[in-house]
Parts: sequence; C-alpha cells; structure tokens
Amino acid sequence: MDYLRDGAEITRRSFAIIEAECELSAVPADLRPLAKRVVHSGGMPDLVADLAWSDGAGAAGRAALEAGAPILCDVAMVAAGIARRHLSAGNAIEAAVAQPNAARLAGELQTTRTAAGFSALADRLSGSIAVIGNAPTALFHLLELAEDPALRPAFVIGFPVGFVGAAESKEALIANRLGLPFVALRGRRGGSAMAAAALNALMIGEEAA
Repeated sequence: MDYLRDGAEITRRSFAIIEAECELSAVPADLRPLAKRVVHSGGMPDLVADLAWSDGAGAAGRAALEAGAPILCDVAMVAAGIARRHLSAGNAIEAAVAQPNAARLAGELQTTRTAAGFSALADRLSGSIAVIGNAPTALFHLLELAEDPALRPAFVIGFPVGFVGAAESKEALIANRLGLPFVALRGRRGGSAMAAAALNALMIGEEAA
C-alpha cells in the first residue's frame, strides 16, 4: 500500500494542516503550540474555540516545570502520556487514583478514588502541576482543596471528559477566584490524551515527542 511512512514528515504535515484549518489568532503566542497539540491529539480543529486560559498561563506552567514541580495526574493514562524524557528538571509524576490510601479516603469522603487521591497527595499539592484528563470529581475536589492557600498548585490543566460534571468542573476552574493559573477545555470533550498533550506542549512545542 502507498502511504507516508516517515514519522517526522507525518508530524510536519499534520501541524501544517492544523495551522491551515485552525483559527489561532485569539490564542496567546506562547499557548499556540499547546492548542495545536491538543487539536492533534483529538483530530478536531474546532477544539481551539473551547480552550480557556488564565493570564500568563503558559509562563506559569513552564516555570513550574523548570522548577521541578511534581506532576500530579488524576489517572495513570494521563501519566503514561507525558513525554518524560523531556522533563529536564526530573519532575516526579504521580497518579492520584493509584495512591495506596485512595480507596479508604474515598469511603471516608464519599467521593471517587480519583478525587480522594488528591487528598492523599495533599502534602505535594503546593506548587505542583495538576493534570486532570478523566475525572470531573478530581477537578472539583482539587478546587475545594485549593481553598487552603497551602494546598494550591502552581498550574492546572483541566481536561476532564464526560457527560456528568465535566463541563461544570471546567467552568468552576475557569471562574476560580483563587489565582490558580490554568488551561482548560470547555464542554464535554477532553480526555487523558489531550491533557497529556497539553502538558507536553509546554515542554516540546510542536516537535515530535
């Protein structure tokens, strides 16, 4: 069969198509690679219109990465998608749902294991990078925890996917008055691949991972 086999050329053409098909003028220059990578991960150019961000979000995310901030993901699928070899500061990566006491805490807090996992990681929340691609409950609970100034992450990627609570949790992040720097994807769409792609873009731009 006749098809393109060169990975670098596939990436180049993909991002050329994204550049041609996406309206990126409203996206800050330092977040355009993030927007393109999110589109690339889902194959949906219209995603750009649903992106939201705080002022200076790109700089905040990169500064946290460079400072070695721990990366706290809601699920293992997000963690697996992170391009670890580009973490020049050796950032630790944790999955909230995988914390040993997440199940016990979920029972005590009457919430999901994913949300409870962020309580289990409370001692690492301050100055962290929170990346949520699956569980709206995790994003809601993160915002509850962040009411305490000592538990506020340095940067939040809010991309939970689904039909119950996903859109609402992201709107809560967008409306937060806690000063949390963030990038979020409005609506029901999102997912682990998009969340990881957003973080990867802060490290590697449009280059192949």
